[in-house]
Amino acid sequence: MDQPSFRTARLLLRPYHLSDAADLVRLAGAREVAATTLRIPHPYREQDALDFIASYGGESGKISRFAITLRENGQLCGGIGLRIDSAPNEQNAELGYWLGVPYWGHGYATEAACAMVRYGFEALGLHRVYATHFAHNAASGRVLQKIGMRYEGRSRENVHKWGKFYDSELYAILVSDPVPAP
Repeated sequence: MDQPSFRTARLLLRPYHLSDAADLVRLAGAREVAATTLRIPHPYREQDALDFIASYGGESGKISRFAITLRENGQLCGGIGLRIDSAPNEQNAELGYWLGVPYWGHGYATEAACAMVRYGFEALGLHRVYATHFAHNAASGRVLQKIGMRYEGRSRENVHKWGKFYDSELYAILVSDPVPAP
């Protein structure tokens, strides 16, 4: 199945291409980015980027991943995706996203996340989309609030990363909740 692309006011969410590998290494490879995510390793090497593109380059079963690029020039600035839960909750999915440091603070994550939640509800038939963020990453919490997600609680020290335990915050949105326009 071919993976769709989405246009928002300023962004194009599209499948990953092998030509994205160098930008993935440069952007996802920043320690500041890895520190705010659960699944991005640090250091992030070219082979990590190639493996990621090969594994998630398209819509593959229970995972849909998209490159976030700027419409004006095609520049890769981050990534976003949905990880659909296994049965019996296959109508639920986890939203995940990251942006390269030069693109922080411009509203791109909010714009991309709105489009991704709409895709989950309208195209994938999801009932619930949820997301977590490290408690110390308040900016990610603001993104989730802006896209209409509701706070559901804190999981204390449930994530172990780089030799330390971290709290995470859980947010979710239901298909019946309003989703702001991207």
